[in-house]
Amino acid sequence: MAESSVPEPRQHVSVLYNHIISALRPESPGRYVDATVGAGGHAKGILEASAPHGELLGLDLDPRALDIASQRLLSFSSRVHLMHSSYTLLLQALRALGWDHVDGIVIDLGVSSMQIDNPERGFSFLKDGPLDMRFDPSQPTSADTLVNSLPETELADILWQYGEERLSYRIARAIVANRPLHTTGELAKVIAKAVGKSGGKIHPATRSFQALRIATNSELNALTEFLPRAIDALKPGGRLAVISFHSLEDRIVKQYFRRESTDCICPPDQPVCTCGHKARIMEITRHPIEADEEEIKQNPRARSARLRVAERLSNFIE
Repeated sequence: MAESSVPEPRQHVSVLYNHIISALRPESPGRYVDATVGAGGHAKGILEASAPHGELLGLDLDPRALDIASQRLLSFSSRVHLMHSSYTLLLQALRALGWDHVDGIVIDLGVSSMQIDNPERGFSFLKDGPLDMRFDPSQPTSADTLVNSLPETELADILWQYGEERLSYRIARAIVANRPLHTTGELAKVIAKAVGKSGGKIHPATRSFQALRIATNSELNALTEFLPRAIDALKPGGRLAVISFHSLEDRIVKQYFRRESTDCICPPDQPVCTCGHKARIMEITRHPIEADEEEIKQNPRARSARLRVAERLSNFIE
């Protein structure tokens, strides 16, 4: 572990790093959460900006990522707290630390470059490896399970719903016809043959692999659960920063932020408000922040990143 984990933090580049630090405005003695700590890039910046007394809780489902983050953040000693946990369990994690509320939360959704670059994790169709795709290796259901056990119609639904793959039924039919498939290379080859020349400019397996990864890790459900819990965890004036990488995630965040920044959510044609809904947050970014050309040049992964920021209203009382 020691030999392989040392160089990875140096190679890892945190997406929209400067924007995250600017959005969260870390200060001493604030308390902050990196809900997907990964290699610790955003966490390191938050801890530096909140010196000398700011603290940070870092959560991640990936034990290897936590090992790397612990090395990278070692110099911050008792100011950093790392937990092997899903971000959906944010409130339980805070209670375990004895924290009531925090000053800022960042969550960087999707798969990290260090996970993609490791063939054994099974996230990439460009590197042959086991058909895994689990963020948490202890989780019982892998992409292999889905690919080799689901009926054709359910597979097609996953590819369409989570990958927006217009050839979902054709691909699902090909997968079922060629089962069992146990490696990323085998699956990518079957998908490419099924798609043929209809794949367009991107690799024909791109959307299918995204869909299977999202389904394997229940990512959209987890995000939907996380957002209200994150707002509950914020102090008045505290901020939540969400980085997403595809339209499905960004749409969930956008719709939630719009809803929770509005007092009345009754139908527009209803003359009198009956919902009793009160705004809990203020949108800091009405439109998502995107990486500039310089960052994209340094880190191509940043090209699809979208950052939305919301602030907990100080006049909201639960």
